[in-house]
Amino acid sequence: MNIDFNKNEDINKQLVYDLKTKLKKVFVGGGEKAAAKQKEKGKMLARERVAYLIDKDKPWLEVGALAAEGMYAEYGGCPSAGVVCGIGYVSGRQCVIVANDATVKAGAWFPMTAKKNLRAQEIAMENRLPIIYLVDSAGVFLPLQDEIFPDKEHFGRIFRNNAIMSSSGIIQISAIMGSCVAGGAYLPIMSDEAMIVDGTGSVFLAGSYLVKSAIGEDVDNETLGGATTHCEISGVTDYKMPNDAACLDAIRNIMDKVGDYNKAGFDRVKPKLPALKQEDIYGIIPENREKPYDMMEIIKRLVDESEFEEYKDGYGQSIICGLGRVDGWAVGIVANQRIVLKSKKGEMQFGGVIYSDSADKATRFIMNCNQKKIPLVFLQDVTGFMVGSRSEQGGIIKDGAKMVNAVANSVVPKFTFIIGNSYGAGNYAMCGKAYDPRLIYAWPSAKLAVMGGSQAAKTLLQMRTSGMVAKGEVISKEQEDELLKEITDRYNTQTTPYYAAARLWVDGIIDPLETRKVISMGIEAANHAPIEKAFNVGVIQT
Repeated sequence: MNIDFNKNEDINKQLVYDLKTKLKKVFVGGGEKAAAKQKEKGKMLARERVAYLIDKDKPWLEVGALAAEGMYAEYGGCPSAGVVCGIGYVSGRQCVIVANDATVKAGAWFPMTAKKNLRAQEIAMENRLPIIYLVDSAGVFLPLQDEIFPDKEHFGRIFRNNAIMSSSGIIQISAIMGSCVAGGAYLPIMSDEAMIVDGTGSVFLAGSYLVKSAIGEDVDNETLGGATTHCEISGVTDYKMPNDAACLDAIRNIMDKVGDYNKAGFDRVKPKLPALKQEDIYGIIPENREKPYDMMEIIKRLVDESEFEEYKDGYGQSIICGLGRVDGWAVGIVANQRIVLKSKKGEMQFGGVIYSDSADKATRFIMNCNQKKIPLVFLQDVTGFMVGSRSEQGGIIKDGAKMVNAVANSVVPKFTFIIGNSYGAGNYAMCGKAYDPRLIYAWPSAKLAVMGGSQAAKTLLQMRTSGMVAKGEVISKEQEDELLKEITDRYNTQTTPYYAAARLWVDGIIDPLETRKVISMGIEAANHAPIEKAFNVGVIQT
């Protein structure tokens, strides 16, 4: 082990420690006082409900744990966007689970809550996974209703998705374990089956106070929409349960009897661990995001037995393509290479940059994986496409467009991991969020932006100072330095993986050692959805 390895290892382990510390804080939800109030009502907390529901001997993959992190400070924050989402196993069946956290503003829906719920439904729909809703919500957070109510990707899209999933044969089960009011009442009732917990669960379009003000009727919430009303009088709900545990047991019993599913048929053999030590990843990723390193060393610590069959290894070397297995599943890997290389023409190729020959190679490899029905894994550490007159004359735009086209039209499932930089059009070509990866996660070492921090800060400074000069203002060197620092600090904050995770540009931030789990669970989920569309790239410039 060399000095750089040890230094990198210390820094990356610290980043993972910081991540786990932040997650522990997020998992507390609305705090101890709010949790105590829920307990007084005889209710489990959201994460306790999920933990009780899922199989203890199977993995849990959380989605959006850091959603809304650092947002809505003026309202006291909204940890994890007030809802717990993820992929887990219930009675041996892989499912998407969505659980409102009533300790966060009584489970009220903030704009990011809606976005996170929609993401959970998207995962269920893309992979045809059963989805289970554990409902306990006071409805839309009224101070922000204009940001959650009327638009296409707002609150109403949830119920539209309920209907689409139902017509597509995707199982939906709802448990009303607390409040369920106004428009939110449609979510459980548009599910295939709905159960309600006696004494704590309630569902109605308008609560007792609103009913009083609207039509003058005096009625309590239990009579208006409690378990007895909806299980014995209205018939709105299907099962009345005495407590949370019994309700969750009933869901497990239902899932235990669900029939098998049609499979996509992705290839899997007996899983094997990498031959090389996975923990070495911490020492390989450099402290400085601009420093080169060999991406092949990362790949060998992710694939089974560290065996990887590289595609066109002597051509387009700034991108690595090849076949391997992860937890037994066959995968095609597309990864940016960060070492400085010399092409056969004698030209220097800098790490993390996509050149024409690399884009050409990746395009062909992506097409091959679609032909062979092999899921794709993208490992991003990319600063963008090569620029300059030589690249432009060589057709970099054309070759980049071909790669983007192949990624966009891929019919096999795609999984993206942002390991380091994710800048500019490189983010797109390497299957960024806009290109529908089934799952997309970042490592703590990731950075996402249109361009690198130093270049962007200098560009923004130039724009700012030009505007000031145009107004006749005189700028000293000290003022310019202060402005540059202010701009740089703000820009760097916006490029962190936490900023991206808060806004669900990625599904979360993970310890690099969890990467194999995400890929395996993701392909298992995708295997629920047979590929029905033929691969076709349409018209491309050749």
